[in-house]
Amino acid sequence: MAMVHRLVRTASCMNRIMAILAIILGSALTSLGRNVDLSTVPRRNTVQLTIYNSEDLTLVRETRTVTFKKGANPLQFSWANTLIDPTSVQLRFLSNADRLDVLDTTFPHDKPQMLYWNVQSEIDGEATIEITYFTSGITWSADYQCIADKNEKQLSLEGFVRVYNNSGEEYENAQVRLVVGTINLVEKIAQLAQIPVAEVSDLAKGAKRKLNEQALHGAIKEAQLRGLSDGVLANGFEVKRIGKEGLSEYFIYTIEGTETINNGWSKRMRSIEARDVGFKIQYRYRPQEYGEQLVRMYLLANDRECKLGKTPLPNGVVRVFRDNGRDGLSFLTEQTVKYIPIGDKIELNLGRDPSVIFELVKLRASRDEIWMHINGTDLFRRIDGGVQIEINSSVVGWDEHEVFTQRIRNYTARPIDVEVRRTIPGHISFRSQLKPTLHDFQTVQFAATVEPAKKADLLFEVVRKQGRNSKQNNVTLVTGGVVLE
Repeated sequence: MAMVHRLVRTASCMNRIMAILAIILGSALTSLGRNVDLSTVPRRNTVQLTIYNSEDLTLVRETRTVTFKKGANPLQFSWANTLIDPTSVQLRFLSNADRLDVLDTTFPHDKPQMLYWNVQSEIDGEATIEITYFTSGITWSADYQCIADKNEKQLSLEGFVRVYNNSGEEYENAQVRLVVGTINLVEKIAQLAQIPVAEVSDLAKGAKRKLNEQALHGAIKEAQLRGLSDGVLANGFEVKRIGKEGLSEYFIYTIEGTETINNGWSKRMRSIEARDVGFKIQYRYRPQEYGEQLVRMYLLANDRECKLGKTPLPNGVVRVFRDNGRDGLSFLTEQTVKYIPIGDKIELNLGRDPSVIFELVKLRASRDEIWMHINGTDLFRRIDGGVQIEINSSVVGWDEHEVFTQRIRNYTARPIDVEVRRTIPGHISFRSQLKPTLHDFQTVQFAATVEPAKKADLLFEVVRKQGRNSKQNNVTLVTGGVVLE
C-alpha cells in the first residue's frame, strides 16, 4: 500500500510540474506572438487560368482579400505538392497600392515549398491582392460536333474544350482562357517546380545562376501589356463571354462562365454554338490529298455568312452526323482539323460516296510530230505520215497523244458538283472543253455538274513531248481544243 501511495504522490507532483511548464510555454508563445504575426493568405476571391497548349504552361491569376495592420505583415504562401514554379510567383496590390509595399521575399530552408512576403503597411484594414504564377500539369483539347439536317442544306455546329488538371492544385470557380500559339521556354515549368528550396533561395537572390527571365516571364509581361488584365474588375472578372483577343502571334479564347476544375479531373466546357450554318457539298478528286478516289466534302467557312466568324477555331477533332429523318443521327465521319482563323475555310471529308461511281478511261492513243537523227549528222528532219525512214537514222523526239474520259455516274437524287485535279509530269499540252485551269505548274483543275441519275464523260487530251522534244517540265493549257464529240 505504501508503494501505491508513493506512486500516487509522484504522479500528482508530475501533473503539477507539467501544468507549470504549460503556463510558462503559453506565456512564451503569447510573448512571441506579439513580435511575429505570420498569416497565411486567405481563400481566393477569384481565379483565372490562361492555358498555353503549345507548352505545358498555365498562367494563374488569383485575387484575395487580406487584412493588414500598420507596420510589418509577413504573408505566407505555400505550393506544397503542386507543380507551381516558385521563381514565377509574384504579388501586387489591387487596392491601397500606394500604402502597401513588399519589402522582401524569403524562402525558408526548413519549410520546403513555402515563401514569406514581408509587407510594410501604412493602413489598418483590408486590401485586395493579386498573386500570379506559372504552373504546369494543366492542358486542354478541343472537339466539335456538326449535325446536318436530313436534306443536307444546313447544319448545327457546337464546339467544346476539355481541360485536364494534373497540377496538384484545386481551382474553384475559375475563369478559363485558352491560348493558341507557340512560346519558347528555356526551362520547363515542371522542372522548375522541383528545384530544391536552397537553390530556390539562391535563385531568388541571383547568387548561383540566373534563369532566362525573358523567356520564362515574357508571356505574363506581354499579357499585362496587351490587355489580359484590362477587363478584370476590382470585385471580380468581366462579364462572361466567348471571345478572342490578339496577343502577338497568339489567340486567346475566353470560355463563358466559371468552372471548378479539381485536381486529377477533366472538365468539358462549351466554347461555341451556331445554328442554321450554311454549307455546300462538293465531290473532289485530288489523289495527292485524298488518294485515288472521289470523295464527298462538306464545305463551309469560319465567317459571318456561315453564321460563324466570331472567333478563330482551335485545332481539334470534328465529328459529323446527319439527321436520318426518322429516329436519330447517322455518323458520317471523324476528322482532325488544324487551327482555323476567322474567314478561313472549313473542309470536312466524308469519304467515298457509294452512290457515285468514278473512273478514268483511256479512249485513244497516237503519235505524231516525229523527229529523226539521220546519217550520224546533227540534221533533224520532221517525218510526216507516208515518208520513208532512211537507213542509219534514229527517232529522237515525238508527240504522244492520249485521250481520256473522267466518267462519272450519279445515282443520287440530286445534282452533284465535281472538281478534278490531275497532276501530269513532263512537258505537256492539256486540251479540253472543260475550261481547265492550272492549280500549279504540273496540276490541272477542272469542274463539272452531273445531273441526278445521269452519266457524264469529262473528256480531255494530253499531248506529251517525248525525247528531244521534251525540254520543259510544265503544262500548257489549250482550253479551246475539241477532243471528241
